[in-house]
Amino acid sequence: MVGHLGRILMVACLCTVASVVRAQDVEGVIEHPMIERYPGQVIAWQHIENYQPYKVATGPVTGYRAIADWIETEGRVTRTFYEYEGEDRTFSEIYKNYLDALRQEGFDIIGEGMSLDRKGVAIGSGQWMEVTFRANPVAKPGAVNTLFAGTSSSGGAGAIVASKERAAGLVYVVAYVEQHAKNYVGTLIDIVEVEAAETGLVVVDAEAIGSDIAEYGRVVLDGIVFDFDKATLRAESSVALEAIVSYLRANPEKQFYVVGHTDSKGTFDYNRTLSADRARAVVEALKNDYDIASGRLQPHGVGPLVPVFSNGSDAGREKNRRVELVER
Repeated sequence: MVGHLGRILMVACLCTVASVVRAQDVEGVIEHPMIERYPGQVIAWQHIENYQPYKVATGPVTGYRAIADWIETEGRVTRTFYEYEGEDRTFSEIYKNYLDALRQEGFDIIGEGMSLDRKGVAIGSGQWMEVTFRANPVAKPGAVNTLFAGTSSSGGAGAIVASKERAAGLVYVVAYVEQHAKNYVGTLIDIVEVEAAETGLVVVDAEAIGSDIAEYGRVVLDGIVFDFDKATLRAESSVALEAIVSYLRANPEKQFYVVGHTDSKGTFDYNRTLSADRARAVVEALKNDYDIASGRLQPHGVGPLVPVFSNGSDAGREKNRRVELVER
């Protein structure tokens, strides 16, 4: 069955693909389920590393072989190179379809750019691609190397940098599209599925609290941990509690709701009670252990009413079990 992203990509290509010279993918490749190819493309090369560093460029070239703005991350990296052979489609059409599809799928577009002559220093220019490839070199030879070699009929190029927060974790997508020759468009799709720290525990800090409150009026208190199916705060919650206290003391005029959330397993009444008890436990800890005035914080529990991800997976349910600080 063709996924939603694949259907979007097909909108611009109702033609047949009889003109495609290469009829099938190279042996042994597995297309990543997150992004389906543009119709008529074939996989000519792929390399997968279960865990490796990756540098995501988010700004233009700023000097000789230099980009100032990077996101340095690591995780499972899937690099897939597609060929499109035929004169009925250009790189700009394929580029735009990937851009539209990523937006439709809820990705945040961190950077984008397209150059008809590859000149300049912006995202998607020839210089930009050269610097990003040097930062993330190809470790396996093959058809992907056409990205580094021009031809007498080479055309423009473009790149898209996108990210999405999923229940399973953050993912980055970097798409490079180039008109390698008059009848040949090459596309490299890099997918980086970010691995969590070995402990699995992410802890909010005072700066992150302030940033999210200013932008969204609420913040998820990562690092607040309870005993299983109870409202008892575990000892490792102290780091997050200290960050909350730092923010509250730096902003003494602000007042908040402390809101507990659960997943959908179990009855609604049970989950609503558990979420309220957990919110109350956070307020009590801040009052009793850190001398935060109880009048600044009101605990509430909403149970499973406000999920952030589907409760159909373990990862989704884990994200839905949370405590938030909401500005009053």
